[in-house]
Amino acid sequence: MKKSLLTVALGSLVLAQSAIADTLIHAGKLIPANSDKVMSKVTVIIDGNRIKEIKNGFQKPTKSDTLIDLTDSTVMPGLMDMHTHVTNEHSGMASYLEGFKLNEADYALKGVVYAQRTLDAGFTTVRNLGDAYNSSVALRNAINKGMIRGPRIYTAAKSIATTGGHADPTNGRAANITGDPGPKEGVINGVAEARKAVRQRYKDGADLIKITATGGVLSVAKSGQNPQFMNDELEAIVQTAKDYGMTVAVHAHGKEGMKRAIKAGVTSIEHGTYMDEEIFGLMRKHGTYYVPTVMAGNWVAEKAKINGFFPELVRPKAAKIGPLIQQTFANAYKAGVKIAFGTDSGVSAHGDNGLEFKLMVDAGMKPIDAIRSATYNSADLLNVLDDLGTVEKGKLADLVAVKGDPLKNISLMQNITFVMKDGKVEKQL
Repeated sequence: MKKSLLTVALGSLVLAQSAIADTLIHAGKLIPANSDKVMSKVTVIIDGNRIKEIKNGFQKPTKSDTLIDLTDSTVMPGLMDMHTHVTNEHSGMASYLEGFKLNEADYALKGVVYAQRTLDAGFTTVRNLGDAYNSSVALRNAINKGMIRGPRIYTAAKSIATTGGHADPTNGRAANITGDPGPKEGVINGVAEARKAVRQRYKDGADLIKITATGGVLSVAKSGQNPQFMNDELEAIVQTAKDYGMTVAVHAHGKEGMKRAIKAGVTSIEHGTYMDEEIFGLMRKHGTYYVPTVMAGNWVAEKAKINGFFPELVRPKAAKIGPLIQQTFANAYKAGVKIAFGTDSGVSAHGDNGLEFKLMVDAGMKPIDAIRSATYNSADLLNVLDDLGTVEKGKLADLVAVKGDPLKNISLMQNITFVMKDGKVEKQL
């Protein structure tokens, strides 16, 4: 009798296991992004949150399987934006007053809205390169717990600057309220403070380090390109970040600041407006990634034409630097620099991230390379290629799709019709 019951129980277990449902995606075209290869009429089989198998042809689902019909679409890995500011969005002069009016909760709640827009635009993973009050850390944690919808966030929390530098939060304030911000607030002077600022970011829950190695466009300061860290400070930041398992992303427009940062061993250069052949050579030598943010350049250049949109100290910088980024990107691409996709969204509107693909292709990049910059290359930059960046067996089921062929019409990347993150359908039109 006991044997009979055991046999029945084992048989029931086998039947239950055989009935475990998979999700089958019938893809008209598939861009795996691990090469230039494009596949046609394939089935992506998903078990839980992982890709179980990729089969040629449209495999017939079992009664327990879920079928997603994307036979009229091109399926790709979940897109990745390596330069965002997901808890804020620029709105002209009003943005310069927000620091005096908004509290931590205000930024956090704005981040909820912008995170959802970013995910719906097809971006299942982002780097957040600078925030206020560490709001992106809380946002990341809430998304990871499933409390709210949004992309997978790797955040630098508060950017690190030098006194008066691009990310000094007190630039432009009256002397009686400026104070003297230090490493805790992301402002350093000297090697000891540089190390302390990195360790503070680690304590705050950051995933990586962001520094502003040169002046910037939107800060209320005169120069948009002067170097703002000394070599020993840069070396201290990179060495300390390495000890804590962190990479270093570098805002930079001017050549000298870029040169110092690349030689110090940083991971990526953001914007890179005044790059030249010498900088391209250094980046190839050191394996440094370039994150162009062409959208941001175009956006600030257009807004600089509007009287009163920017403070008068900012307007000439926006008018001069903005238009140069797209040509710099074109030159860097021709020079063979490693490029990862980034928009600087939060300057321009969240959810418009896909426009960057068109601007990259307009500048001469092949459509397949533009897509790989936002998939394979970005995953490589983040050191997460084991799980993300391509459509391959064993990887996380982060997938997006557009109706039609984006290799023939890159503008389709601005209209993502299907989004799956971690095996869960987040959007389907």
